[in-house]
Amino acid sequence: MHIGFDISQTGSGKAGCGYFAHALIKAMLELAPEHRYSLFPSFGNFYFDAKMPIGNPYSGRDLHYGPRHLTGDAASLFWNGNDVEASLGTPDIIHANNFWCPTQLTSSRLIYTFYDMGFAVNPAWTTEANRVGCFDGVFRSAIAADWVVAISEASKSHYLNVFPHFPEDRIRVIYPCSRFADSSTEGKRPKALVNVPAGGYWLNVGTIEPRKNQYRLIEAYGRYLALGGAPMPLVLAGGKGWLMDDFQKHLSELGVETQIVMTGYVSDDELIWLYRNCYANLYPSLFEGFGLPVLEGMQFGAPTLTSNSTSIPEVAGDAAILIAPEDTEYWAQIMLRLSVNKQERDQLSVNALKQAGKFDWKQSAAALLQLYGEALASPKRRMAE
Repeated sequence: MHIGFDISQTGSGKAGCGYFAHALIKAMLELAPEHRYSLFPSFGNFYFDAKMPIGNPYSGRDLHYGPRHLTGDAASLFWNGNDVEASLGTPDIIHANNFWCPTQLTSSRLIYTFYDMGFAVNPAWTTEANRVGCFDGVFRSAIAADWVVAISEASKSHYLNVFPHFPEDRIRVIYPCSRFADSSTEGKRPKALVNVPAGGYWLNVGTIEPRKNQYRLIEAYGRYLALGGAPMPLVLAGGKGWLMDDFQKHLSELGVETQIVMTGYVSDDELIWLYRNCYANLYPSLFEGFGLPVLEGMQFGAPTLTSNSTSIPEVAGDAAILIAPEDTEYWAQIMLRLSVNKQERDQLSVNALKQAGKFDWKQSAAALLQLYGEALASPKRRMAE
């Protein structure tokens, strides 16, 4: 089988989408080296990283890179051309992973990874440019994709609610997994926590942006302190995202500025240390296609308080305390309870490790390879409908 796979977002600055594609292609190369793999450093006109594939090379017995472009305009011109399929060698499979979706494929089976449509649920969660680009890709997938890979049952349901014409039997749930291969790694303490004791801080991981709900988390934390909660600092581990220019002002107005540690971007080793040594991992996100920080924290035994919304209960199972993301008072009350109940905290840690063991990249890659085989054995969707 000739597999064409989009790796455009797997470079050094990768986020959730990039980690998904990166881990899947690594696992497939290990599980099924007999196939021919064409990896695409650029894919479409929505995302472009000029350093790919130099920034993140892969190795395999029969692995080749697709066209490399020096500019985003050159990549856009290529990928929107009518002869793109032939120029790529007409792969059996072309798998799109960065929201953009081609519509001109006539022979290759087009697989499209669908992450989520939070951008369509609430316009305030992202910028107009990002919202338009993402929706354009998802809409094109509903027209042109032969199969859709959804990263959770919640994402699958949302996709079918928005695009009810898409055949349900051609959408398959394949879960992401943790990026960390070794659960025994101790990690490295971030410099920002040099004076914070292990086990003596609350943790929140993720880009600081409206959908991740740090505004309400800060309010809940302030309420927790007002109720007499132990003055453990709240560590926010993640870069600053869009539409959050007044976040620092919000901290000051709530009077918690001195209790907040903002690390900015952290390395994988630093993130492992943060997960392993936090008192609890707090993830109050309003909307998730999956919720990777929940799973990754659990992998290192982090007791977890998280949202009861969208896909997160699928990830957390019964191993976390699930809370409505808008209910700041209840978040504060649960934090207060957990801060004085070490037995409950320790049991959450045990439950977390058990739940994390249910997710494995090799299982996900095997499921994807099986889907590729089914897609190749089936007619293209336009022929079947």
